[in-house]
Amino acid sequence: MASLSITHIPNPQFFHFKSEKSRRSPHFAPIHVSKLHENGQSSRIVVYKSYLHQITSLCKDGKIQEAVDLLTEMESRDLRIGPQIYGEILQGCVWERAFFTGQQIHARIIKNGDFCTRNEYVETKLVVFYAKCDARDVANSLFRRLSVQNVFSWAAIIGLHCRLGSYEESLLGFCEMQEIGVFPDNFVIPNALKACGALQLIGFGKGVHGYVVKVGLDGCVFVGSSLVDMYGKCDEVEDARKVFDRMPERNTVAWNSMIVSYGQNGLNKEALEMFYDMRVEGVELTGVTVSSFLSASANLSAVEEGRQGHAIAVLSGLELDNNLGSSILNFYGKVGLVEDAELVFRSMFEKDVVTWNLLISCYVQNGEVEKALDMCRLMRSENMRFDSVTLTSVLSMCADTSNLKLGKEGHGYCIRHNLESDVVVASCIMNMYAKCKRIGSAIQVFSSTTQRDLILWNTLLAAYADLGLSGEALKLFYRMQLDGVPPNVISYNSIILGFLRNGQVDEAKEMFSQMQSLNVLPNLVTWTTLISGLTQNGFGCDAILVFQQMQEAGIRPNTVSATSALSACRDLALLRYGKTIHGYVIRHDLCLSIPITTSLVDMYAKCGSICQAKNVFNVVVNKELPIYNAMISGYAIHGQALEALSLYKHLEDVGIKPDSITFSSILSACNHAGLVSEGLELLDDMVSEHSVKPTMEHYSCVVSLLSKSGDLEKAYELLQTIPYEPDAQILGSLLAACKERHEIELGEYLSEHLLKLEPDNSGNYIALSNVYAAAGMWNVVTEVRNVMKGKGLYKNPGCSWIHIGEELHVFVAGDGSHPKTEEIYATLALLEMEMHLMGYSPMIY
Repeated sequence: MASLSITHIPNPQFFHFKSEKSRRSPHFAPIHVSKLHENGQSSRIVVYKSYLHQITSLCKDGKIQEAVDLLTEMESRDLRIGPQIYGEILQGCVWERAFFTGQQIHARIIKNGDFCTRNEYVETKLVVFYAKCDARDVANSLFRRLSVQNVFSWAAIIGLHCRLGSYEESLLGFCEMQEIGVFPDNFVIPNALKACGALQLIGFGKGVHGYVVKVGLDGCVFVGSSLVDMYGKCDEVEDARKVFDRMPERNTVAWNSMIVSYGQNGLNKEALEMFYDMRVEGVELTGVTVSSFLSASANLSAVEEGRQGHAIAVLSGLELDNNLGSSILNFYGKVGLVEDAELVFRSMFEKDVVTWNLLISCYVQNGEVEKALDMCRLMRSENMRFDSVTLTSVLSMCADTSNLKLGKEGHGYCIRHNLESDVVVASCIMNMYAKCKRIGSAIQVFSSTTQRDLILWNTLLAAYADLGLSGEALKLFYRMQLDGVPPNVISYNSIILGFLRNGQVDEAKEMFSQMQSLNVLPNLVTWTTLISGLTQNGFGCDAILVFQQMQEAGIRPNTVSATSALSACRDLALLRYGKTIHGYVIRHDLCLSIPITTSLVDMYAKCGSICQAKNVFNVVVNKELPIYNAMISGYAIHGQALEALSLYKHLEDVGIKPDSITFSSILSACNHAGLVSEGLELLDDMVSEHSVKPTMEHYSCVVSLLSKSGDLEKAYELLQTIPYEPDAQILGSLLAACKERHEIELGEYLSEHLLKLEPDNSGNYIALSNVYAAAGMWNVVTEVRNVMKGKGLYKNPGCSWIHIGEELHVFVAGDGSHPKTEEIYATLALLEMEMHLMGYSPMIY
């Protein structure tokens, strides 16, 4: 221990010793003793103050043990220890969270007797010490025994409850202290506001705000920052901004609170703008600032902004601790920059489980399965134990890849380490089994879980719905209510999805109406599920109507709902509604999305507006393969084979590899235009140049192309070489060509196989009778027709429609019920006559 530069202190016993000389000189003795006592008392005060000063300095420097050593030295010299010294050491223990040392000081205080134990200052310091060290029971016990519960002890105990998540107790204490006449100060109020925010008690929070204004604390920057944070957590962002704008002084905490409030409420763009304003104002940035900025950037997929945030953190000299490092890692993982995430991970000196989990999650989200598994193995080699988050990522990966073997291993790990009782982990195990088509195993996990919350019920509901098991889903839906678990919007979403997957459209609509009548408000997922399901089940008009109702309900459509509505417009050739949706997505910045632009090109092309499809295609700057495929398909539909081929060749120029869909579209274009050599060359290029395996659809296009060109022999040869069993479509195209070429024998052979595949398809009998009719074999035609009648088969008449204004006009072959039938046929006759005069003849393509 360092030596103390203090004046030598005589033995305290010296002051009580009376010399012989003094006893012989009674007149002198009183004066001498008085001076000795006076000088000794003054000396003791000087020494006490010296000790106090040194102990205070040591405590502020974090040298608690040295301060305790001085205290021990004072006790050894029989110097009386005052409350102030105990208070200073206790405060030092608070700063250093030196719990054991603080307990030792408490013991010395008790040993010293009531002189200190009943002192208000020492009592308060003890409560503050135990509260700051999160010793709830001791702190509460001492607090309740206080002779005076002052504002400092109340601040300590309310802060303790707040830190430990006992927010209700914090607010009860806030009310109780005022009832006994102790008024909250700028240390108590921030904790009360934090509790209001955590419990989302906006009414109570506004009451606290009123108190703040009443007592004049609204100018305090700490209180103001807490108000901003409280309003943000209660989803009252506008009120948070009002408080922020009225603050006379704004420190880093205030700015951080506002940025966090924007981020928590999904206003990520506003969070970025606030960050830039903060930098313009020259306010010092902290790790919390950059972390919040990176979170908003990740949610917006704003790659450049996130990179800037990382650069700012480096340039500002912010320490790459677990919190900031994890935020940067999380950003790179969410935007798909895996290599950057790896670099950040390697540069972090301290890595906790959260850090490892983030990189594993990054790999999982970006489909890097092997890397995720390698990281799990490395994590175990570093003696890091998997937690529930690790297992959730691994099980999600197993679900996405249908890796049942690995999923079972993960399940086994959960059982061995008692993680199966975690509801989130149990939910992931069930989801994994369901995605691996092992619904029985998912049910077993559900049945073995004792604490079934709403999440677990919803997981099994979603599993049933995903497999189209609507009956089982509905039974479970009612069972959960009998077990006292009320369904939420997620539960209803699963039931609606299950019905739609099973083609039960009316039941899905009924469930949708039922949830609204029970005041369960449909969310974005509900509306999107209904629109998509209606479109996929052929109820396009209903899908468009629901899309309109969705906007009327104040729910902003997302990419999926918009593309589904555009698909409905495409299927029904509702160009007018398609244009309306196009206008909507432009106004709401959805047009930059590749799925949206692809759907727009597809919708315009199939609604007959190829020029508008091309305009949308040209507007897109960064084109990807799906939009090229949609445009090639559009050209094919409109018979513009040369344009389709040109765009296909352009893919090579921009470095995009074609896929199976590309070849389906381009071969279809060749088929419509009769480009035989080009079609055969493309079929060869699929395998030799692009390693794309031809499907039945590709072979069907080429067989149809050869058949229509009159090369039936080559078409039949190709049919015999394909590695698939011929389907009805490919046989039908050959059979239709037999009619034109009067190939009766081949036609009979093909019909035999076709009728085996589709014995109840009237179209096959009609195609065969047409072959015989073309050859003038009318007696055989009659026989085929009689066979059809005997089977009760009738040919459905061809149907087409056109949408003019608000009216849909339907035309059926041979039907003359349209009110303007005579005008229509007269116009067709004129067109036919004009075609003949100009030398055009009908095409068979």
